[in-house]
Amino acid sequence: MSDNDNKSGKPLGLRGGGDRSHVRQSFSHGRTKSVVVEKKRKRIVVPKPGATTTASTRTPSKSAQTQQRQAETSQTKRPAGISDAELERRLKALKAAKEREAEEARKREEEARKREEERAARRAEREAKEREEREREERARAKAEEEKRAQEAAKAPAAPVAPVEPPAKAAEPSRPAPNRMAPAKKPQGAREEPKKPTRNKGGGDRRRSGKLTINQALSGGDGGRQRSLAAMKRKQERERRKAMGDSGPREKIVRDVQVPEAITVQELANRMAERVAAVVKVLMQNGIMATQNQTIDADTAELIVEEFGHRVVRVSDADVEDAIVQIEDKPEDLKPRPPVITIMGHVDHGKTSILDAIRKTNVTSGEAGGITQHIGAYQITTESGHVLTFLDTPGHAAFTSMRARGAQVTDIVVLVVAADDSVMPQTIEAINHAKAAGVPMIVAINKIDRPGADPDKVRTELLQHEVIVEKMSGDVLDVEVSAKTGEGLDQLLENIVLQSELLELKANPDRPAEGAVIEAKLDTGRGPVATVLVQKGTLHRGDIFVVGEQWGKVRALINDKGARVNDAGPSTPVEVLGLHGTPEAGDVLNVVDDEATAREIAAYRTQLAKDKKAAAGAATTLDQLLAKAKADENVRELPIVVKADVQGSAEAIVQAMEKVGNDEVRVRVLHSGVGAITESDVTLAEASGAPIIGFNVRANAQARAAARQKGVEIRYYSIIYDLVDDIKQAASGLLSAEIKETFIGYASIKEVFKITGVGKIAGCVVTEGVARRSAGVRLLRDNVVIHEGRLKTLKRFKDEVKEVQAGQECGMAFENYEDIRPGDVIEIFETEEIERSL
Repeated sequence: MSDNDNKSGKPLGLRGGGDRSHVRQSFSHGRTKSVVVEKKRKRIVVPKPGATTTASTRTPSKSAQTQQRQAETSQTKRPAGISDAELERRLKALKAAKEREAEEARKREEEARKREEERAARRAEREAKEREEREREERARAKAEEEKRAQEAAKAPAAPVAPVEPPAKAAEPSRPAPNRMAPAKKPQGAREEPKKPTRNKGGGDRRRSGKLTINQALSGGDGGRQRSLAAMKRKQERERRKAMGDSGPREKIVRDVQVPEAITVQELANRMAERVAAVVKVLMQNGIMATQNQTIDADTAELIVEEFGHRVVRVSDADVEDAIVQIEDKPEDLKPRPPVITIMGHVDHGKTSILDAIRKTNVTSGEAGGITQHIGAYQITTESGHVLTFLDTPGHAAFTSMRARGAQVTDIVVLVVAADDSVMPQTIEAINHAKAAGVPMIVAINKIDRPGADPDKVRTELLQHEVIVEKMSGDVLDVEVSAKTGEGLDQLLENIVLQSELLELKANPDRPAEGAVIEAKLDTGRGPVATVLVQKGTLHRGDIFVVGEQWGKVRALINDKGARVNDAGPSTPVEVLGLHGTPEAGDVLNVVDDEATAREIAAYRTQLAKDKKAAAGAATTLDQLLAKAKADENVRELPIVVKADVQGSAEAIVQAMEKVGNDEVRVRVLHSGVGAITESDVTLAEASGAPIIGFNVRANAQARAAARQKGVEIRYYSIIYDLVDDIKQAASGLLSAEIKETFIGYASIKEVFKITGVGKIAGCVVTEGVARRSAGVRLLRDNVVIHEGRLKTLKRFKDEVKEVQAGQECGMAFENYEDIRPGDVIEIFETEEIERSL
């Protein structure tokens, strides 16, 4: 409020006046101001006469006086404008708050009392335990003293008899002698005084007491180290044995200590049940400075174990493989199992078509280019009720390993030969695989419905490869079939059933499963998936297994029809989900007891594979590396990165790429894998300038963006023919072109002229052919080439010309060469580059 607002000029004040006084206020910059201060008079409330009389007639209680005092105080301090109802409401709230405070104080007191009682009970229990412990120790000590006295009396029978003590004292030895060092007993109710911590009176620095120096280790001194829990237990054991009177040295426990090829000092100490410091000390005494976390070899560990007096049991890392139980099946446990039939033959001879006709499906139409590029496993039931398991293998030359795998796990091989094409290279290869596997063969002569079919020609050509069919007086069954019309398929199935009955195929289903991986792939959404043919036992959902360098737990089993099953018996092909990585095709699957064993075996196999690779690289000497570098100096490489849908296809592509090339150029596969093309593949390809080959896979969005940004070429293929042809063409582009020379003329030098500013000019006569300005030339002297180069100038008279015909004279000058003489011969030729291909 400003001074202008007080228009009357009078100072502000309270009504009714009062004690006034002046106060001078000081402000900054030397400003002051006089203020009038008024003191309000205290209002005194006089009680009514009737209330006073009533109150004086009786003696009020203490609480009534308190309430009256509060009421008077509230009336005295009653603010202006407060009604009686409001005042009463405030008084009630005040009273409730005071009651709440009193209740809380009472609860706090109750809780404190309970805590004190619990503390007292715990204290009494602790004191009782201590008392019992002291009494037990005293009893044990008295018993030990009695036994000692009895032993002394037995050792000295001839000693003079001591005077007999009075009877009152004779019974006293049964009472334990008072121990002067034992703490005095306290009354039960007395509180135990807290023990004061003892200070370090020695004055030495105890901060390094936990460290073990070399001097301490060699001298054997403890150096005041802090005791561990094990040391405290050992001390208590010694005290107990001492109290029981067993003062002799404790007998050493000799243990069988398993020593692997490499072990840490701490683990060795744990296996021997010795202190780590003691083991480190012995190592130092043997001249080996090692900490508890360092690894020592098996020989050193063996010396240490023998030093401590234990027995050494040498074990190898390969012992983890012993967890895979090799059970010898008893004859009574074996039960009949379905036969495994592998269909093999040359590409496009109708293997998958025959299988489609038997299964009444159409797999061929789903294959790219109408050729099989994966190994497939199917199970069918014939009309007679026999269950047959079929494996369909690719026929293309690149899939040799796949066919070999099919032959190894099979019982019967069905060799498909087209009647109009006869025996081809992959037919011969399939025959060799079947012979190597030692399995019986059935020849199916397909496409007999074709006009140019000649089954007898097929039988005759098979004789060259030692396959003698029944019609040729042999023991190999042969059937003429047509996958298109279905002719002869029933007879083929009958022959397969007949052959399987002769083999008497049996397996034990009641044992841990064992099988072979037919195919493996990395599926989006399902992870690593392996097609497994169970050979022994039964594979159940939830089984923990090891397969090659991978392990897993069976999350799901899917049969050839796409349905989920709970178990798979012998000769049953299933897709197994739950792997932790993609195994190699051909790996053996074994069921183990627990997850830890599976992890251990997989880790051991992975390390073994790494060691083999490292050993292969380490075995190369520097001279060999230099020789290889010199040999590869003129060899050009086409680097590629291969990603395929399944393991078998990736393997087949890598093997096909190894065959592409010659002494000048070759294809180098930087990386091959299973699954979609990822950013890491693009990074690898960019670093080495390689294209990425995707076989039945695609790049994800991040990989496509990275490839566009980094300029990496990604090529997709679904037919292996096209892939191999394109790589051959790309490798051919690296070949240096073939240079072909064509002689077009000869010229003889008649005279040599020296022209200032130009140099030496040869006056020539073209004796044969034609001399061209753009052609290459060689200078011959006595039929020896002394220079090869190009012409600098070609003139006829004074004019520069492009060519000079035979019989005409001309002038020639060589580029960067002037040693020309009369009588020399100039050979004129043209070069032509011819592209080469692999």
